[in-house]
Order: sequence, then C-alpha cells, then structure tokens
Amino acid sequence: MLVQNLAVLVLAGFVGFMVISKVPTTLHTPLMSGTNAIHGIVLLGGLVVLGLGTEGVLNKVLLVIAIAFGTINIVGGFLVTDRMLGMFKRRPGGPGDSTDSTPSRGARS
Repeated sequence: MLVQNLAVLVLAGFVGFMVISKVPTTLHTPLMSGTNAIHGIVLLGGLVVLGLGTEGVLNKVLLVIAIAFGTINIVGGFLVTDRMLGMFKRRPGGPGDSTDSTPSRGARS
C-alpha cells in the first residue's frame, strides 16, 4: 500500500509539473486565483473534519498543521496575485495621464 501511495504521489507531482510548465505567462494570475479558491475549499473541509472530532492526538495535531499550512498558502497566494495585478494598474503621472503638466509636442509657450 505504501509503494502504491508513493507511486501516485510521484506521478501526480510529475503530471502537475508538466501541466504548469505548459501554461503561458499571461494565464498565471488567473490560474493562481483559481488555485487559491480550491485551497479555500480544502481549508474549509479541514476545519469541518477538525470540528467533527477525530480520533487520536496525532491526527488532530497533523490536521491543525495542515490547516495552518493551507492558510499560509491561501493568504500568500492572494498577496502575490494582488501584487501581480497591481503591476497592470495605471500609475499617476504615467503615459496617457491627463494631469501631466509637461507640454505636448505641438503646444506653444
């Protein structure tokens, strides 16, 4: 059983790497947002399982650690997504800004 689980883990890692490496860079931000939403569902499931009560202290400790890592992953993912989207926002004083005080090419002084 352990060998089968390890084989599935290795194959899932390989397939995940191959899928992610083929994603164009313009789709990374939407893909990350979708992944954060999926992790939110997983986190909610972990909280439900913890609330229903599990047998054994080790199971509870591992579940709390998994919930903590999932929370860090979600928060970090949303922070990175927000920062990436902020790179596409127009900054004041940039090209095309109507408050630009520099005269245009054809303006007379």
